Amino acid sequence: MIHMLSAFDMKPGEALAEVQTAYAAFVVELREAGLIVDAGPIGQRVADTPMDTDAARSHQYFSVMSFRDRAQLDAAYAHIDARRRPATGTHLAMYRRLTNSVFLCWEDQD
Repeated sequence: MIHMLSAFDMKPGEALAEVQTAYAAFVVELREAGLIVDAGPIGQRVADTPMDTDAARSHQYFSVMSFRDRAQLDAAYAHIDARRRPATGTHLAMYRRLTNSVFLCWEDQD
């Protein structure tokens, strides 16, 4: 399985509830299209602990999406990149509320 960590901040004036609603709609559409296995909720950083050691980044919000394999990951990216509706619309409704986005992917090693 391949996972993608999204780290981001919200643009000034954006409410977390609106971002969560837009993210949930995006995840539902990816699932229905068979382009994602699962996705966790948006989480907020807990930086005031010695367990958080990333001094290079100051992102406040995170989410993780999981893909069956590289083919599904690439298909999800191609679907978004092609600017097709409805997933592009739900992606943009979420993405336009974010700033400082960084994405990291890794694959499970069984």
